[in-house]
Amino acid sequence: MNRWIIGARLRTLPAAVVPVAIGAACAIGLPRGEGWLTGEGVVAQASNVGPVWWRVALALVVSLALQVGVNYANDYSDGVRGTDDVRVGPTRLVASGLASASAVKKAAYLSFGVAAVAGLAVAVSTSLWLIVVGLAAITAGWFYTGGPSPYGYMGLGEIFVFVFFGLVATVGTSYAAVETITPLSVLMGCAAGSVACALLVINNLRDIPTDREVGKRTLAVRLGDERTRWLYTALIVATFLLVAAGAVDRWPVLLGLAAIPLAISPITRVLGGATGFDLIPVLGETGKLQLAFGVATTIGLALG
Repeated sequence: MNRWIIGARLRTLPAAVVPVAIGAACAIGLPRGEGWLTGEGVVAQASNVGPVWWRVALALVVSLALQVGVNYANDYSDGVRGTDDVRVGPTRLVASGLASASAVKKAAYLSFGVAAVAGLAVAVSTSLWLIVVGLAAITAGWFYTGGPSPYGYMGLGEIFVFVFFGLVATVGTSYAAVETITPLSVLMGCAAGSVACALLVINNLRDIPTDREVGKRTLAVRLGDERTRWLYTALIVATFLLVAAGAVDRWPVLLGLAAIPLAISPITRVLGGATGFDLIPVLGETGKLQLAFGVATTIGLALG
């Protein structure tokens, strides 16, 4: 397999697609340019209702490019620090010697550049405030593990994921689509952020021994093994509770609860004490859960 595909970590891309899809679905049926809506009863001309799909497409490019950029940036930063020298998870380019640190750094910059260009196009056609949001996302993506004091090493990585691959991606897409923000899009952004955080938590649970050894103080390291397992469970439960709450605005969103059976196996494994390599299948199951949740919730929102 091409080394750059390995470095891009394609299995993480649903984390970028799901919030965009949900955000676009939240915008279906809404009048454009109404700002903040507390209800769905606004009357508008049919020609001025619903998403501007080319802007949704650009929002997807932004989200995907950010995800790939973060993956390359983490590969570079962890590689040059030596924190990836002993890994249980997927191969990293710098640590394994598949690519030089400078080449991976350039790949990260290129990915962030693509996100910036696509985001600028959306901002120019909607609101220039999105430029500030985009710059914040790129900066946060780089300093997650980059810079002299990476906040991902301080236990703040989950906040980054929740905010930028949950709230910002979902609400931002909804705004790009119709220049309108609704409480529903915020609620669904929290749901998308919760399941995305669950992926990071299970990844960091697996890496507690090696992260502790190299001084990487992730939230999992700070909480310890047992509490991290309960945090993972709580995030999955919160995801579905938030979906259920969304039924107040659009009851068909309850279709998202159809993904609940996929949560049983990973939660059972995690609470059962799986460690190390045994957590790799859990990561895969959580990814499938996220994708199923995203598809079902998107369809439910669109039907509503």
